[in-house]
Amino acid sequence: MIKNLSSFVKNKPALAISFLFATSSLLFGTWVAAIPGIKQRLGFTDGSLGLSLLLSPLGAITGMLLSTRVFSKIPVGKWMFNGYRLLCLIMILQINAVNRPMLWISLYLFGVISFLNGVSSNATVNILEKRDNKLLMSTCHGMYSLGGATSAGLAAVLFSMHLISGWQIVLVAAIILIVITSNKKLYLANTDIIHSRSGIKLPSPTILGISFICMVTFMAEGCVADWSAIYFKESLHAPKELVSLGYAGFSIAMTIGRLNGDGLIAKIGSKTIVICGCILSAIGFTAVVLSPNVPLAIVGYVLIGCGSSCIVPVLFSASANIPGVSTVEGFAMVTTGGLIGFLTGPSLIGFISERAGLGKGLSLLILLALTGAVVAWRNKFLVNKQAPMPSLQYDEQLY
Repeated sequence: MIKNLSSFVKNKPALAISFLFATSSLLFGTWVAAIPGIKQRLGFTDGSLGLSLLLSPLGAITGMLLSTRVFSKIPVGKWMFNGYRLLCLIMILQINAVNRPMLWISLYLFGVISFLNGVSSNATVNILEKRDNKLLMSTCHGMYSLGGATSAGLAAVLFSMHLISGWQIVLVAAIILIVITSNKKLYLANTDIIHSRSGIKLPSPTILGISFICMVTFMAEGCVADWSAIYFKESLHAPKELVSLGYAGFSIAMTIGRLNGDGLIAKIGSKTIVICGCILSAIGFTAVVLSPNVPLAIVGYVLIGCGSSCIVPVLFSASANIPGVSTVEGFAMVTTGGLIGFLTGPSLIGFISERAGLGKGLSLLILLALTGAVVAWRNKFLVNKQAPMPSLQYDEQLY
């Protein structure tokens, strides 16, 4: 891992883009810790909170519909620079919402901008991988996980210092904006337009399989993010200082797994990574649901993080190399599945929780993770043989 990181930090374009991955999770981790307070402040039940969270996937669908048009007109670097700064402002409004309409608008915009940001940053990493003939995707996603672990731990510290969530997000966003602005030249140096050759196509069953696995994995991550703090507080009766530690354990495990992922994927293959990862995630959710106390629940979340860590980087790399499908189209199709899972999963858990309890809601993810393992086993785009990366053969020339 140390050798991989040493090489990675010397790649300035990749390092700058990896900070944007971390930015997303820094903001989202702060949101995770704020959810219990927002639920209480705005008078949500589990069901009404889950219904409200559906606005973000609606925004993501809007982003999907706009993606080919946006990236055929706006340079990727310009979008990344402005899109991630805009995400900071949206999250400030979301956490400091004074009423439900303000929260609903923020959640919708969060879905739109998050989708477009995700497509732009992942597509850029894929371009860098092909240019340098080197795996970078897992390490960049590891920076996302590092941001989540950092934000969750930071929230616990700031809560212990009696700093409320509304001020926490202002502090985090201010730091992020300063760093993004300082890297402005690196982002804007990429003036390329990513052309979509024929619009978003109807996906084949095999591509739908990748999207399904991505949906399940992101659903698990979204449910850990949105419900772990509430589960700790309401089901395990954890004190405020500990409610974010389930997400922290999950994110730390994700970080370690992803920072080792590029080497591990090359060694044992994509298909094995995805199948074993889904099974390990199912074991982790089983541990969480059956756990009688906080420490054992944290262990469960760590297992979920280990299992999920390398699945998404594998799926994103596979989606970018589908024959006859452009980079934006591939990412759009798979990212759609991922974001739908990430953003609708918590809502679904909320509905189940309203009727049968949060533990029963989380149990659904055990079945979905095992189903994901079966789909991965049968998918022809996931292989264990590590093939040479294709040469850079498209109009975009990065940096």
